[in-house]
Amino acid sequence: MPEHTPTNRSRVLGTETEFGIAAKDNSSADPVTGSIAVIGHYTGLPAPGAIWDYEHENPLLDARGFVVDGERDCPNPDYNRQLNKVLANGGRLYVDGAHPEYSTPECSTPREVVAFERAGERILAQSLREMARVRGGEQYVLYKNNSDGKGNSYGYHENYLVSRAVPFATIARVLIPFLVTRPIFAGAGKVGSENQTAPAEYQISQRADFFECLLDLNTMVKRPIINTRDEPHAEHAKFRRLHVIVGDANMAEVSNYLKVGTLDIVLELLEAGATLPPVELDEPVRVFKQVSRDLDMKETLKLAGGRPTTAVAVQRAYLNAAVSFYAANGLDPSTQDILRRWETVLDTLDRDPRLLVQQLDWVAKRHMIESYMDRKGCGWDDPRIKLMDLQYHDVRHDRGLFYTLERGDHIERIVEEAEIQRAELTPPPGTRAYFRGRCASKFAKALYGASWTSVLFDVGNATIKKVPLMDPHRGTQALTGGLLDTVDSVDALIEKLKA
Repeated sequence: MPEHTPTNRSRVLGTETEFGIAAKDNSSADPVTGSIAVIGHYTGLPAPGAIWDYEHENPLLDARGFVVDGERDCPNPDYNRQLNKVLANGGRLYVDGAHPEYSTPECSTPREVVAFERAGERILAQSLREMARVRGGEQYVLYKNNSDGKGNSYGYHENYLVSRAVPFATIARVLIPFLVTRPIFAGAGKVGSENQTAPAEYQISQRADFFECLLDLNTMVKRPIINTRDEPHAEHAKFRRLHVIVGDANMAEVSNYLKVGTLDIVLELLEAGATLPPVELDEPVRVFKQVSRDLDMKETLKLAGGRPTTAVAVQRAYLNAAVSFYAANGLDPSTQDILRRWETVLDTLDRDPRLLVQQLDWVAKRHMIESYMDRKGCGWDDPRIKLMDLQYHDVRHDRGLFYTLERGDHIERIVEEAEIQRAELTPPPGTRAYFRGRCASKFAKALYGASWTSVLFDVGNATIKKVPLMDPHRGTQALTGGLLDTVDSVDALIEKLKA
């Protein structure tokens, strides 16, 4: 097999997770105030007073070629410091709307994404513990999920750096069938239905009920399958950032790994101009909800023109395209692992989804709940079942039901414990996040602020020096590690960067 250098094997990947927040006492402060308090109690912050630099952020740019009316974020410095925390791992802890949110640093592989997401769970759990210690008791509970069960959905967003040479219309056309069927292995599971959709005792996806159109810039209302935000956080002429909002926040590592890894592969095929399946679904928004309710993987989906298919068959078409492409061009071990797992999961879903109880969130949660119902003699409408749905996602390790499964070795792992521990305080080596995270730790006292595309230093005399990071593939350990190891001051660092 000839050696192959993928089009963008160093693709930059990352995720953003909004955590559900619930006050233990209904008289507690509003969720915004609570969210600010939670993130402010994380003890691992290297520079608690650093701001977030919004200068190059504009979420109103639409990939279809226009700018949407609205106001860009620009909080004053004091409020900025309350809302934003720059992390030692190169990521960001912040408040978005009425939720605490964690963004992983820019990662280079799906495995890294899994590790840094797990680190985010622990960061939020630590924040809750410290807040309880300081205040003399727990005030809030956090959930890594996407719905409070009361009609409110909150986001989990994936981000993929893609070559701007690929037309956005092509990306949308190829990804719509892929994304609406991906929950069969990436869904987090959900009790009931919301948003005035068809009733369901249990469904695969937490998010499907809340999507209403194919393409749009919105993320909170009229949610689209393809989000059209054109905010690359990089050189606009070279890159676009695919902002994916249809996915669930996963607890299970296999679900998360496949969710990110399979889409990474499909994007590589797109960039390489490979042959992709000409799949076009009839009414994809409706199909998304249909797939979410197909627990046995037997529902017939309609293709445009009326031909029947299934969710597994759609995913298998993308898998087969990937297998053909890599057979001709070669592949790396990481890609090989994802392809192998993808095929195994699809084969098992065809046989019996329940056999994936140790791999997939929606299957594991369903099994746990149904086992409880059998023991207690209750049904899906029992209030305890709704509570279990939430508790599966509780970030407290001694309370979260997912962690109970994990401690009992009932859930398959992807990453090692050491990888998660390292990911909390150490940035990934292969992207600009390395430089950002190292600077935050080494020059914490001088760190005035940061963003995805900059690091800002206070060099004295009311002077702020900005180091631009517009290329996500620079600022890596290979390029800057030696420099950061040898310089002992911000002034020396800036002088070296000038040279």
